[in-house]
Amino acid sequence: MRISVFSAHKYERDHLERARKIAGLAASFDYYEVSLTSKTVSLAETASAVCVFVNDILDDSILEKLNLYGCKAILLRCAGYNNVDMVSAKKLGFFVANVPSYSPESVAEYAVGLIQTLNRKIFLAHDRVRMGNFLLDGLLGICLKGKTVGIVGTGRIGMCFARIMNGFGCRLLAYDPYQNNDFLRYGTYTNLDNLLAESDIISLHCPLFEGTTHIINKNTLHKMKTGAILVNVSRGGLVDTEATINSLKEKHLGGFAADVYEREGLVFYLDHSTDIIADDALMLLTTFPNVIITGHQAFFTEEALAEITKTTVDNAICFFQKSNCANNLVVQNAIPPQDAKPAPTKFDPK
Repeated sequence: MRISVFSAHKYERDHLERARKIAGLAASFDYYEVSLTSKTVSLAETASAVCVFVNDILDDSILEKLNLYGCKAILLRCAGYNNVDMVSAKKLGFFVANVPSYSPESVAEYAVGLIQTLNRKIFLAHDRVRMGNFLLDGLLGICLKGKTVGIVGTGRIGMCFARIMNGFGCRLLAYDPYQNNDFLRYGTYTNLDNLLAESDIISLHCPLFEGTTHIINKNTLHKMKTGAILVNVSRGGLVDTEATINSLKEKHLGGFAADVYEREGLVFYLDHSTDIIADDALMLLTTFPNVIITGHQAFFTEEALAEITKTTVDNAICFFQKSNCANNLVVQNAIPPQDAKPAPTKFDPK
C-alpha cells in the first residue's frame, strides 16, 4: 500500500513519518515536492491514495486518471476542499477526508499579528532601522481598544480571533449564516452591510465556495468605512484582487493584509526569487506601503503540523481499514457522513 504525497516539503515529511510510526500505519509515503496537476498525476500510478494540500488540483480529468490507476482515496492536509471536484469525486466513489480543525489559535494569532504589523507600521519601521533611519514620520497607527472589528465567519478560527480581539477591548460585530451562540459573549451578530459600514477592521474567517467567492468586491469595498483595514487569512478567492487594488489607489481602503491570494497556486510555496513573476496584480500589491502579503503560512506552527499529520494518518488508516472517521469525511463511496452539516450555497448578506 502506497500513498503519493504531493506538495510535500521536508518539514511535513518529518511530521508525517513520525505520525505514521506512532499510529502503526502499514502504508508507505512517496513524497513529491511538485503539486498535483495534469502533468504530475502519473506519479500516483501505483498509489492507493494521494495526499494533497490547498493548491493541488483535483478536477474531473485528474480524478478520472486517478480512478483508472486504482487510486481511490484523497487525503487532504487542510480543512478546505474547494480544489476538489466534489461532484466527480462522489460519482467515482472516492474516499475524501480532510483535516477539519488544526490549531485554530495558530491562524487567529497570525491574523492579529498581521493587523498590528500593518496598523503600527512595524514592517516599515524594521526596514527603516536597518537603514539607520529612526524617524517616526509615516509610522502613526491607531490604538485597538474601543475600535470596531468585523468578523466574517465565526467557526473555530473566527471564535479564537474574537476572543483575542475582545482582550484588546474592541467592539465586535460578526456575520455568519450559521450563528454561534458562544460569540454572543464577545459581540453582536449583524448583517454584512452593517458590519462593513461600522468596522474599523474587517477579518475574513469563512470558507470558499460559490456563495463566498469575491465576497469582498467593488460593491462591498465601497460599503466599508474610509480607512478601514481588511485582513484575509482564509482563502484568496474571498477577495476580488483588482477591486481591492482600485480601492487602495482611491485611498478608500486604509490597508490590506493577506496570507492568501486568489491565484496563489502558481506562486506560493515555491522560490521565485530569481524569476520574473508574471502576475502583475500580485506584484503591484507588494509595492503598496499599506499592504502586507505573506505566503499562506498562518497555519505554520509546530502544534498545527502535529495535528494535521496525525489526522491525515488517522484518515489513511480509516480508508485502508474501511472504518469510520465521519468527523473528517467529505465523501466516502459517494455517501457523505450522516452528521455533517451541509455547506450553505449562498452567503446571504441579509
